[in-house]
Amino acid sequence: MLTTSLVVAALWGPAQAETIAEGFAAPPAEARPMVRWWWFGPRVSDAEIVREIKAMKQGGFGGFELAALYPLVVDGNQPYLSDAHLGALKLANETGRAEGLRVDLTLGSGWPFGGPHITADMAAARVALVRLPLAASATAVTLPVLKPGERVLATFVGTSAADAVLVEAKADTVTVKAAPAARTVFVVLQTPTGQQVKRASVGAEGYVLDHMSPDAVQTHLHAVGDRLLTAFPDDKPYAVFSDSLEAYGTDWTDDLLTEFQKRRGYDLKPHLLKWFDAKPDSAAIRRDWGLTLAELTEERYLTPVNDWAKRNGTRFRSQTYGHPPVTLSSMRRVDLADGEGADWRIFSRMRWASSANHMYEKAVTSAEAWTWLHQGAFQATPLDIKAEADTLMLQGVNHFIAHGWPYSPPEAGEPGWAMYAAAVFNDHNPWWTVMPEVNRYLQRMSWLLQQGQPVADIAIYIPQDDALAASKPGTVSIDGETGKYITKGLTAQILDAGFAFDYVDDQALSARGFRAKVLILPKMTRIDPAAYARVEAFARAGGRVIAVDRLPDSGADLIEADADTAAVKAISARLFKGAPVAENDVGATLKTLVAPDVTGLTPETGFVHRQLSDGDLYFVANTGNTPVTLPLTFRAGKAGQVWNAVDGTVRAWDGAPVTLAPYESRVFVFGAAASANLSPVVTGKASSRSLDGGWTLSFDNAPAKPVASKPVNAFGSWTDDPSRQHFSGVATYSRTVKLSKSDLAAGLTRLDFGDGTPEAIPDGRRNGSRAWLNAPVRDAAEVFVNGKRAGAVWTAPYEIDLKLFLKVGDNRIDIRVANTAVNTLAGRPAADYTALRAKYGDRFQPQNMDNLKPLPSGLLTAPVLRLGN
Repeated sequence: MLTTSLVVAALWGPAQAETIAEGFAAPPAEARPMVRWWWFGPRVSDAEIVREIKAMKQGGFGGFELAALYPLVVDGNQPYLSDAHLGALKLANETGRAEGLRVDLTLGSGWPFGGPHITADMAAARVALVRLPLAASATAVTLPVLKPGERVLATFVGTSAADAVLVEAKADTVTVKAAPAARTVFVVLQTPTGQQVKRASVGAEGYVLDHMSPDAVQTHLHAVGDRLLTAFPDDKPYAVFSDSLEAYGTDWTDDLLTEFQKRRGYDLKPHLLKWFDAKPDSAAIRRDWGLTLAELTEERYLTPVNDWAKRNGTRFRSQTYGHPPVTLSSMRRVDLADGEGADWRIFSRMRWASSANHMYEKAVTSAEAWTWLHQGAFQATPLDIKAEADTLMLQGVNHFIAHGWPYSPPEAGEPGWAMYAAAVFNDHNPWWTVMPEVNRYLQRMSWLLQQGQPVADIAIYIPQDDALAASKPGTVSIDGETGKYITKGLTAQILDAGFAFDYVDDQALSARGFRAKVLILPKMTRIDPAAYARVEAFARAGGRVIAVDRLPDSGADLIEADADTAAVKAISARLFKGAPVAENDVGATLKTLVAPDVTGLTPETGFVHRQLSDGDLYFVANTGNTPVTLPLTFRAGKAGQVWNAVDGTVRAWDGAPVTLAPYESRVFVFGAAASANLSPVVTGKASSRSLDGGWTLSFDNAPAKPVASKPVNAFGSWTDDPSRQHFSGVATYSRTVKLSKSDLAAGLTRLDFGDGTPEAIPDGRRNGSRAWLNAPVRDAAEVFVNGKRAGAVWTAPYEIDLKLFLKVGDNRIDIRVANTAVNTLAGRPAADYTALRAKYGDRFQPQNMDNLKPLPSGLLTAPVLRLGN
């Protein structure tokens, strides 16, 4: 018999089903979303661990990632890695496995990794410049006293950095010949960045580790990783997780001078001042410096952690971007690539992760989804969830890890604990009643988008040499600079022309998954000649290459600068006979080279194309807050089927224009993959019937004395009643609807709650995302007909077909509407963390939780009974 761990491992990979249609109707369990489960303190109890895991399963989640964060109470916290903490992890793993859930584990507390086991000499490091005055005629200066983790890398003497020369210090003194003018001694130091682990739990405080130090990484794996795995003696975690690299300020490691000499072929030491002062060759030196850091991070952090995971029977899931730098192709070194970021029309780290997976043929791209959703705990609604989920899928995501589920003990009351900067996906949220339907949509879409192969006609080259050449002291990141080259305007040109695209870097040009028809070079100046030769080989093999706004005209490194520059210019001359393409002309140019994959889109609508073994699948989403009617055409076919992943219906599509409500999406299927089970279409005619009268309203869990149901005189927010302004929970609207046999025969069965009204979208970038729609249902509803649950209404279009539940005669309709927990919180004073901070320091600041106001709640307009679909 298979062990539990092998059973779970077999379940969790690309989701499997007999046919795509069968998988759509009943998506496999492994396609379910997961949650990041935050344990605060950690302070947890066995009973609550078990209760919350069972609730996760009931809500449609397929697993959890265990993560320990800062404390929320003064007393009773179990120190990180204590026996009590490990015992709780063991229970969570055993219970999760017993419930058929996937269990992942964060390989440290907070982020980035580090803690008390990381000493100053293993901490993330940077170079610092200290200037010491050297008076006229003086011949010596004493170097500063070094702190733990510091050492002198080089000393220079001159009247300025421009004429300073390298001199060797002896012991703690720099000795030079006398000179008539005053000079400066420039001391280049290695020093810890000083960064501490962010949001650490009790007992996990300390320095962030040096990701480029073998000693630091191995120390962490032993002190934290090995200790954590003692809580998993039989069934190992499915994967261990590393958050995005946020070791801000780091640009050095102990043996960088030695490694630099080996890899770049020259001594960096005489050039160290050029890190701080721009010289003609500074850009090339900074590029070489940054590339060395990226190589060391890949070799000394990503690779050994992945190897450690394999040795221990698990996998490594990593957000491979940030500081210190890594390349896009560095993700080939990890088992599972993860990303984040909802904006699909700019350069994004989410597309960075999915592109790497496409290049290296890894089937599943997971997302840390809904970080900062609607900015403020409990503000997010189910519509917000779908709106962001669709933008993530437009970037290649096909598995969701919700950010997140806060553990909350019974004594915390309602709505319980929350993470300082995240939405709340647990069962303390009033709209939890529709979580199974929300997760069913995500499960269906994850399953569909894991099938076949991605189709992206266009690839954008990551200008990593330019990005690294732009490095500055304490700021070295390829992805952090790339948005200056892969601009919002360039992204729009490609998408609005009807094409999907991936990113590709030097190494990925040779990857098996690189199948683009057109390669775009985005405003690049410098490129390694070897990489440019691969670009030229792509063109010789029939690929098309577009240079945007300028042609590359410079080599990348210092040591062969002149020869490399000449080689780059020669390749540019061979590749491009005319002028480069202006950014505003890229879309039109692409259409002359390749037939668009989809036409009829608007800037708010996007698509994903997957090529199946027996057909083609397109996901099309309206990411805007107004309805759109799209005259869609698809390269894969003129007619097919349209699948609705919200309700599971399948209908024929004859090529007619498609109307999508705000934040609505559809799947179009062509070829033999289409389903044989079409949902019936009602063709009769019937008048709509307004249901604006005869309703009563009652509140569940009402404070103080229960209140009997009252007539609904007019629809609108229940917060208009001062006594209900701070009510968060469920309220039930009820009435009886009488239907005749002819009504049912005509198809008068669709309950329509209205369209809602768009809200003004502020200009500029914002943390996180949200849906900008004042929905007619605030914020989710369960519909019951004659005592039976007919379904849920939680996203646009706000409607539900009741044909399977209605009967001739009187029909009792109960609509149970849930809002957010914000209204309750708005009626309370803000939490006071004075005592907590006095004991543990200021480890977090609640985001957007001050000055809360009650939000509209309930049914804002009268429902209407219309002709069914």
